[in-house]
Amino acid sequence: MRTPSELHGITHLGSQGTEYRADYAPDVLEAFDNKHPDNDYFVKFVCPEFTGLCPITGQPDFATIIIRYIPAQKMVESKSLKLYLFSFRNHGDFHEDCINIIMKDLIALMDPKYIEVFGEFTPRGGIAIHPFANYGKPGTRFEELARERLFFHDQQ
Repeated sequence: MRTPSELHGITHLGSQGTEYRADYAPDVLEAFDNKHPDNDYFVKFVCPEFTGLCPITGQPDFATIIIRYIPAQKMVESKSLKLYLFSFRNHGDFHEDCINIIMKDLIALMDPKYIEVFGEFTPRGGIAIHPFANYGKPGTRFEELARERLFFHDQQ
């Protein structure tokens, strides 16, 4: 069980006053200590209800966002991640930008060993866009994993 000091800084989980921000809000992200930093393991999040806006037309874009990461010292708290992803609701950016922004914000929060973010955007105008971005901690074996996953991510 986690001690109160280990949960310090986790404010969204269990809160009855949750604010669902509709503007891009990376400040809602929260992290907690990984109790198993010596283990290499994947954490996977699937968000099938991601929405953003086209920066040109203002029309809504819908996607399933899949985030996989290998934690180091910190892990993202899931409710804060949900609120963060929701904050893209009125954010106007291209699909590729959203995926890279999400990845970079999570790297800044957690400094993971490895992370990948994949967006499966629904077709508009007869074409679907599926951007993929990843990162492996430089100077580690995870840097090579990132290179391999980048080139072969779509061959599952």
